[in-house]
Amino acid sequence: MALLFMISSMLCWGSWANTVKLVPNYRFQLFYWDYVVGLILGAIGLGVFLGSMGTTGLPFLADVAQAPMSLILLAAAGGIIFNVANLLLVAAIDIAGLAVAFPIGIGIALVVGAVSSYLITPRGNVFLLFGGIGLVLAAIIFDAAAYREREPGQVTLSKRAVGISVCAGVLMGMFYPFVARAMSGEHALGPYATSLFFAAGVALCSIPVNLLLSRYPLDGKPPVAISRYFSAPSGWHLCGVLGGVIWCTGAVLNFAASRTNFVGPAISYSIGQGATMVSAAWGVFVWREFANAGRRSKQYLVVMFILFALGLTAIALAPIV
Repeated sequence: MALLFMISSMLCWGSWANTVKLVPNYRFQLFYWDYVVGLILGAIGLGVFLGSMGTTGLPFLADVAQAPMSLILLAAAGGIIFNVANLLLVAAIDIAGLAVAFPIGIGIALVVGAVSSYLITPRGNVFLLFGGIGLVLAAIIFDAAAYREREPGQVTLSKRAVGISVCAGVLMGMFYPFVARAMSGEHALGPYATSLFFAAGVALCSIPVNLLLSRYPLDGKPPVAISRYFSAPSGWHLCGVLGGVIWCTGAVLNFAASRTNFVGPAISYSIGQGATMVSAAWGVFVWREFANAGRRSKQYLVVMFILFALGLTAIALAPIV
């Protein structure tokens, strides 16, 4: 069941960004407001329904009511760090596409998050865990090489996209230890309460950071007028909300899996970040982001997928070997 939760988390985290691709004329700064709404609605909805079932732990509302302020702040801090990282990641997707931004950004996040989470809660076979992480790092290098081969005449754009993805990855890897701390120790929060406080941190952080990125866009486009948000078609808003709900579903499942004694945060987070391979597959096979790329670029992509698959397999085996 824990493995099923982690795989489902991987699919959710690797698929939510398709909602960005569905609305190509909707600036990501405006899309993100709807995404945050979906994140909060997902946290509340999953908490009220699934968080009130079962016999283990406190029901959702009781868990929220008893939550110590120190743990609330830890979960919210995780949301704040994640939010900055995710805004950078969405900007990178807007510039370079799913097949580039996700493997670099989330691949680096996997390394940072897995190592830091392991230091907090060391569980699993250390050789398989870190060997798998090494393979993922190699996959990231091949993905960056594939992108460079795809657009040799756009070096400036390539550097910007890769640079933003790297910054997003480092920050993305730093949020999970805060979540792990909020769900450990005395009066530890359950995964549903943690998700709610996490979403609250995302929402609070979005106001200043997203407004700043609207005024000074990272993608080189003109500033975004917030008034355009209210004139966007309802279908665009629904796509943003759906993206937030999908990501939140993956988060809740991942947080729940990390609470099992034999898995732990490092392994749960690492398998969840197999989202990298899922998103790259969407970008390559569905959105055809490399359809016009040269032979060498496509060869690099094949090597990337193989290395990611081997690395994730090693990480998945770490709890049981």
